[in-house]
Amino acid sequence: MPLRTAAIVTVTYALGYPIGNMAVHAMSPMAVLVFRFGLAGLILGLWAVIARVPLPRGRKLGHVLVTGLLMQAVQFCALYFAIQNGAPAVLCAVLIAMNPVATALLAAAFLRDRLTPGRIVALVLGVAAVLAACASRLIAEGGFDPAVLLLMVALLGLAAGGVYQQKFCADVDFRASTAVQNAVAFVPAGILALVTPFEVHDATKAAFAVAGVVLLNAVLGVSLYVRAINLHGASAVSMLFCVIPAVAGVLSYFMLGERVDLGIGVGLALGALACWLNGRSAATKSGEQRQDDPGRDGRREDAVEAVHQPAVTR
Repeated sequence: MPLRTAAIVTVTYALGYPIGNMAVHAMSPMAVLVFRFGLAGLILGLWAVIARVPLPRGRKLGHVLVTGLLMQAVQFCALYFAIQNGAPAVLCAVLIAMNPVATALLAAAFLRDRLTPGRIVALVLGVAAVLAACASRLIAEGGFDPAVLLLMVALLGLAAGGVYQQKFCADVDFRASTAVQNAVAFVPAGILALVTPFEVHDATKAAFAVAGVVLLNAVLGVSLYVRAINLHGASAVSMLFCVIPAVAGVLSYFMLGERVDLGIGVGLALGALACWLNGRSAATKSGEQRQDDPGRDGRREDAVEAVHQPAVTR
């Protein structure tokens, strides 16, 4: 993955945590998501129409809908409820950053991706990172914290959606894909908004935060994330979560005044090491595959690039 692509995806994705935190504290979480999914779906759909991007049809449409429910609805509904339950932005970032760990497990189960010794060590470190980051909350709550449980659900939605995206939707243009994903995620968010209280605590802050959530996170950040998965694979993109929590922590400090406690700091370090080990193992495995069949990876990359060449040139 080019450094510029990695940097842009990292910053835009990390920015979503403090902005989302601001939005949820200014307005009820499901109302934020109704605006997020609805407006982002309209913007991305218009972008796809102007660019004359073909929308997925038939079975492919069904796969994109499933991806949207996992990567968008499950992840962000659970994430925003966790924020409402008091989860700080940096804790959210640390737990969601275990995406490479969860992705490795799911890829091993559904994509027949072998778990090497290095990846097994990364999984253990990932679990330790989660426990360290959540230690203070689990102790305070007597061993059970609904916010932590919600964050684990959000993590599962993100990882499962990424693997499903790579397996079934890699040939769908990212604009069409994210437009459909936001449209389908709007449905459960709308239902939850109807059955939960609607509150606006600060109208001005809510307007600015929702605009940031929609434009910076939902449209730009997630579109870049999905496109990066299409071009580079779920495992490669998940490696960015080595640094996303640290960037989110810095942004949260300046935007929200949140400080990193000892447990979260240990979780940041262990999580980054887990992501690095997972990525190093994946790179070693990829090199071995290229030695066995030098043309296989090239053929796959050429095919993906050919599908997305109009998007790249524009």
